[in-house]
Amino acid sequence: MRREEIDMLKGNLWTGMLAFTVPLMLTNILQLCFNAADMIVVGRFVGKESLAAVGSTTNIVLLLINIFIGISVGANVVTAQCIGEGAEKDVRDSIRTAVTFSLAAGLGLILLGQVIARPILEMLGSPADVIGKSETYLRVYFCGMPVMMLYNFSTSTLRAFGDTKRPMYYLTLSGVINLVLNVIFVVAFHMDTFGVGLATVLSQAVSALLTVRRLSLLDERYRFRITDLGFRPDMLKRILRVGVPAGLQNIMFSIANLTVQSSVNSFGSTVMAAATASSNVENITYLAMKAFQYANLSFVGQNYGAGNLLRIRKVMRVSTVLAVGFGILLGYISIALGPYIFRIYSGDPEVIAYASRKLLIINSMYFLSGIQDVYSGGIKGFGRSTVAMVNGIVGVCLTRLIYIWTVFAHWPTFDVLFAVYPVSFAVTALLMCVTFYILYRRILREEGTKPARP
Repeated sequence: MRREEIDMLKGNLWTGMLAFTVPLMLTNILQLCFNAADMIVVGRFVGKESLAAVGSTTNIVLLLINIFIGISVGANVVTAQCIGEGAEKDVRDSIRTAVTFSLAAGLGLILLGQVIARPILEMLGSPADVIGKSETYLRVYFCGMPVMMLYNFSTSTLRAFGDTKRPMYYLTLSGVINLVLNVIFVVAFHMDTFGVGLATVLSQAVSALLTVRRLSLLDERYRFRITDLGFRPDMLKRILRVGVPAGLQNIMFSIANLTVQSSVNSFGSTVMAAATASSNVENITYLAMKAFQYANLSFVGQNYGAGNLLRIRKVMRVSTVLAVGFGILLGYISIALGPYIFRIYSGDPEVIAYASRKLLIINSMYFLSGIQDVYSGGIKGFGRSTVAMVNGIVGVCLTRLIYIWTVFAHWPTFDVLFAVYPVSFAVTALLMCVTFYILYRRILREEGTKPARP
């Protein structure tokens, strides 16, 4: 066990969970800073139309890449289970299969992104003063899909080993490069949204290459070599069995969010810019909560593979307490600091006022999203990704769509629109929690008598 890796099968869970999640939170927040840096630079040095253009593409990008981000969850779960089982060859084969698949997926996304960029923006009713800039940003962004996919799959594999520190270091370096390039391309060369997209792609390439290098330095039993590129069919099938439902769940989330984005667009570019600025502050709390889902993917996955079913119950208790605590703390800190942070994005008082209202509505209840993520991660750690997908579709997607088509349609105001998020958090948290414990008791009855792997 290297010092960067965490022993998930034994030891104190409070310190182990914190050692895993805190670097992962910071990594997620740093990744968010790529997009935030893009928007801050264009918002301050170009204008609110460019800010709205970059921000309004977020859900479109997620719609197209989330199936593959979900499949990277499959790589995390399968690798963690193989580590728990002590199956060294399977661990090695899961790594090479995941890396190869990520590169193939990235190349496919380049082509898809170029084809659908303009039509999807038109379908969402992007305003005339925004659509051209949005299309430019999307086209450039999708050219970087191979390195972005490679980074996501490689970090998922490292998380299965309990290593969340190294990706944080790599992304820190990458974030600095992104910020410097943003200033050069936009302020010095006046490249607008093309420049911020190009800066993101180049800086992501750095983090991807460093992460792959880290895989090549793993223990001799597991390390990845470039000559290992290729698929092991049964391993790919196992990864897809877990990952595809997670990806479909992510896509359904994105479709629901695109419906919300379409409603935001109906308020005009000022509210669009405000919603964009607010989302970047909200996402700090969101990504902190998401860290607990990834933690449980690995902790539950390894302990399930090793047969340590009673330890899994302790994992869930500890992660729930920590997620709720961090959710409340970060949620209310962001509400207090939000009005000051929004001035970085825009000097327009109306933008700042709308952004502050949206932040208060959503972040005051974000701890519910933490509960949702904890139990979703636990279900996926068992390999029951389809179960988590169904709960997510019902709790997040259907709840948001029904709310938009009924409640918001009847009261089409700013506050009513964004109340959709806390409502869906509460419904999904309840569904995930109940489902996990039903599933856990069933597994305990069926497999609880099996001896744990020493």
